Amino acid sequence: MPASPSTARAINDRLALRLLQQEGPLTAGQLKQLTGLSRPTVADLVERLTVSGLIEVAGESGEQRRGPNAKLYGIVADRAHLAALDVRTEGVAVLVSDLVGRVLAEASVPIGDDTGTGPAVEQAVSLVERAAKEAGADGLHTVAIGAPGLIDPVSGELRVSTGLPEWHRRLMAALHEKFPEARIGVENETNLAALAEQRDGAARDRDTFVLLWLGVGIGAAVVLDGTLRRGVSGGAGEVGFLPVPGTSGLPSATDCDGGFHSLAGAEAVAALAAEHGVTAAPAGPEPHAAALVREAVRRSATVPAAGEFLDVLADRVALGAAAVVAVLDPGCVVLAGEVGLAGGDALADRVRARLARMSPLAAEVRPGALGGGAVLRGALLTARDRAQDELFGPPEG
Repeated sequence: MPASPSTARAINDRLALRLLQQEGPLTAGQLKQLTGLSRPTVADLVERLTVSGLIEVAGESGEQRRGPNAKLYGIVADRAHLAALDVRTEGVAVLVSDLVGRVLAEASVPIGDDTGTGPAVEQAVSLVERAAKEAGADGLHTVAIGAPGLIDPVSGELRVSTGLPEWHRRLMAALHEKFPEARIGVENETNLAALAEQRDGAARDRDTFVLLWLGVGIGAAVVLDGTLRRGVSGGAGEVGFLPVPGTSGLPSATDCDGGFHSLAGAEAVAALAAEHGVTAAPAGPEPHAAALVREAVRRSATVPAAGEFLDVLADRVALGAAAVVAVLDPGCVVLAGEVGLAGGDALADRVRARLARMSPLAAEVRPGALGGGAVLRGALLTARDRAQDELFGPPEG
């Protein structure tokens, strides 16, 4: 059955808006060429989208002749302002962008372990307010939050966890109160990192892969056939709890000590570095473990102990990676997070060699390209997609 005229218009509008979002300002002639639509249809949709306030004339194409096709049309970027948050146990980082994802302001604030719930929430909300003001935003259309822990698949909220500070769960409600018109959602930080690495990073050519997050904590994100898999309870990828050899005990339902986290989390990596005499000065806000790994990579060719440290670390990482590969057969494992970025090809190559010996299933191992910034980037992409879906209409098909 052919689409109704209104449905056809909606599909055409959506196609044109997506092209403008991906390619930047285009002329009507370029839209005609890229969409395959007729000249009158393109003229109608340009007028319709202009009247609706979604696109505007953004300049001229530089063509010699003048006329309608010489005008460049672009998305009205300030139609909506978006915020992306990366919420960690030790602080919050925020970006505020326009509708096309151009970053207008960014800021961060540390929040100490001894900070009470109320003051911590107030600091985080104030940070978002200041960033929005700096960006010139009267309000926020969409807010996407990346946080550690399990996300309830029904309510979309952080589940109660003894391992996370209470202010994490209170933050979402406080942001709703401060920005009542905003659409606010929270997603597991590792899942957002996988989205960012797939769209802009190391997994751009992969529809199926597993991202292994190596940072303060340990986690994994599973992308199968282009779809992020969260699991029945939202906990797919909680590999920090994975029982592995080499630990002093077993993890429990409320504590991942004794699990894979005890071998490859930042604290364990720092202790392993100390055993091998690897030292490094702290490098800003990133985990000290990342600085240690980066220094070991730099010195591994000339200092045997540094290479030995990387070898043992690769042994540990390969244990968790092998379990994931055996169950999912993803064909590709991305070592992400600050430690994954610091280890680069030196760590990835070591893990790949060990996996080849441990598993009959072929798996490429790549270092992540975005490091700790992947969570914030993924949150921004999520906020942009959600805002555009609402303003432009849902994707066709």
